[in-house]
Amino acid sequence: MTDTATQTPAQPTPEERLASFRRRREESVKQPQGSLALVNTQWITGDPEQAQTVYGVPGTWYPLPAGEKGLRLVATAADGIRVDGDLVDGEVVVRARDVEQPSSIVFDDHTTGTVIVNEAGTEYALRVWDAQADDLLAFGGIDAYDYNPEWVINARFRPVEGLTVGFEHIKDEGEERETAIPGEIVFEKDGVNYNLAAFKSGRALQLVFGDATNGEETYSVGRFLFVAPNPDGTITLDFNLAVLPPCAFSYQFNCPMPPKQNRFAVPIRAGEKQALNTSGGLLHEF
Repeated sequence: MTDTATQTPAQPTPEERLASFRRRREESVKQPQGSLALVNTQWITGDPEQAQTVYGVPGTWYPLPAGEKGLRLVATAADGIRVDGDLVDGEVVVRARDVEQPSSIVFDDHTTGTVIVNEAGTEYALRVWDAQADDLLAFGGIDAYDYNPEWVINARFRPVEGLTVGFEHIKDEGEERETAIPGEIVFEKDGVNYNLAAFKSGRALQLVFGDATNGEETYSVGRFLFVAPNPDGTITLDFNLAVLPPCAFSYQFNCPMPPKQNRFAVPIRAGEKQALNTSGGLLHEF
């Protein structure tokens, strides 16, 4: 008899895992409601009885009275708007993303919508997505650095109650929004101590950071890294997984910019660099 041994499948290398991550990432931004497809974000605020129109789509839109969630839409059957699968002929409340089941909005065979809410939970906007958007049709890919083990950092997460940090957004003309921070990410690299601020994004922490490559090798606004602390308080910062902010793909996003403590004086040559067009040039410059 011949003994046969069960062979354990070879584990993917860090480079292979990164290549898989980047394939999924490129597919995600090209979706009908991916970052490239956003063509309008319009806030519907003010008098609940004052009709407002949204550029590029039919219907009239109204804010709801204070304390109520979502937007009111008035349309006729000829407008062809479907909310949650039903043709709107009259008025309907469109649920936003701050409820368990937000409404789906379909304007035509390539244009859809979603309703978002501000950080305070008090104002709502309609986002319009177009699967035939100019940016999506012009998109050629995401330029990125090769895998760089130097920027896989072992750090610690230090919870801090009641901490807020001011985040400036690219369209807020220098004003800062105080944002609650669940804690700090601390580590030492090359003799420098770092104390970074990351805010909650679903179950993860979102780190908005800048470094010496911004505006030269990478997108000028900065980049994002999503991480999760381990139960023992350790946290791995793998900057190879750093991604471009949504505003690198559509000017309709209002992305946060890195706060002072998240700006590295050194270059971080890991992660995504720029969104490219089909000719290999920059899709956007900011």
